[in-house]
Order: sequence, then structure tokens, then C-alpha cells
Amino acid sequence: MFTIHNLQYKDIVSIEQLEIKEGKITCLFGESGSGKSTILKMLNNMLTPDHGEIMYYNKNLLDYSPIELRKEVVMLGQEPIMFEGDIRSNLTIGLTFSGKDIVEDMVLEELLKKLQLHKGLDEDANQLSGGEKQRIAFGRVILMNANVYLLDEPTSALDEDTEQLVMQYFTNYLKEEKKTAVLVTHSKDVAKKYADRIVYMHELNDKKVTS
Repeated sequence: MFTIHNLQYKDIVSIEQLEIKEGKITCLFGESGSGKSTILKMLNNMLTPDHGEIMYYNKNLLDYSPIELRKEVVMLGQEPIMFEGDIRSNLTIGLTFSGKDIVEDMVLEELLKKLQLHKGLDEDANQLSGGEKQRIAFGRVILMNANVYLLDEPTSALDEDTEQLVMQYFTNYLKEEKKTAVLVTHSKDVAKKYADRIVYMHELNDKKVTS
């Protein structure tokens, strides 16, 4: 699905070759500053390589419209973004962005249950805790039904028990729907338990890695 060739970005990332296969969960694991988040941003066309290329379905990523690409390749960043309004609108804003039909409240309520978030749809999203906001952001990208999910420390604000429940639900969804995900996590347990392949950043730079 993604193939990276001779990629260079400042002094942060230097990759001879990396392949990310379709329908798999790939985890980028390494120390802070090793380039994990930088790679995610380049896969989403938020950053442009200084040298080299990233291919998506055998087409250079830069040849895609950023707006159209981000409907297929959805990124969930470290800090969950909340918009003005209630939980309902914050869950469905991704559907609006991607031009998809808004789902019924019962679908949203069921999603909140699966994300272990016991809140009403009319509640103010900006009054939620950090962990609650993170789960709302999770729900938003799940509803978008994207081809690829780029997840940057998606459970950093969750306690261990909630993290396990949310990740189990999400990875089951990915496998059932044959989705692709690239995951950055601080947790070795999450990486080992849920990833199909772990790419260690200290081994990645200047080496050929197939995921």
C-alpha cells in the first residue's frame, strides 16, 4: 500500500526503503525524537520529504490532492481536537468533512458504549476530560470508515484498563473491515499485543524494512 524509497527529512528521518502492507497493523516504535510522528505526518501529506518519495497504491503521494487523500488516510494526532458544540457534532464532523451521510443517534450511542464513554450526545465536548476527548476523537475517525488510520499515541490519556478495552475494540474493527493502520505508541504492551508488525526506529533508518 505504502512504499517509501530513499526518504530524507532534515536530520530526523533517513529511510532507504519501507513497505507498509495493506490490511495490516504496523507499529512504529522508538525513543522520543526518533521520527515516528514525522513519518505519520508525511504519510498524511502534512509534511513533505526533503528527498525521496512515498508511494501510495503505486502513485506518488504528492500527486494526490491533500483533501482527497485525507478522506482515505485519516490521522489521529497526540492531542485530540475538539470543536465547539456537543459530543454528537464532534463525532460526526469527520463525516461532514468527507462528504458522507450523518448516522443516526443510536449508532453514535452504541459507538460511545464500545469506547467505554458513558456520556450523552448533547453534552458539551469541551467539558470532557483528556481521556474522554481522546475517545471522542477515536470515534470520529472510526465513523469516517477510512482506508488507512494513522494513530499517534492514541491511548496516551487513558488508564490501562480503558486502553485495553478501546484498543481491543478498535483492532477488532480493523481486522473485520480489512483496514490498514500505522500506529505510534509509547506502550510496549500495546505494540506487542495489537500490531501485526513492529518497526523499531533504531533499525529502520538507512535500512530496508518490509512491514
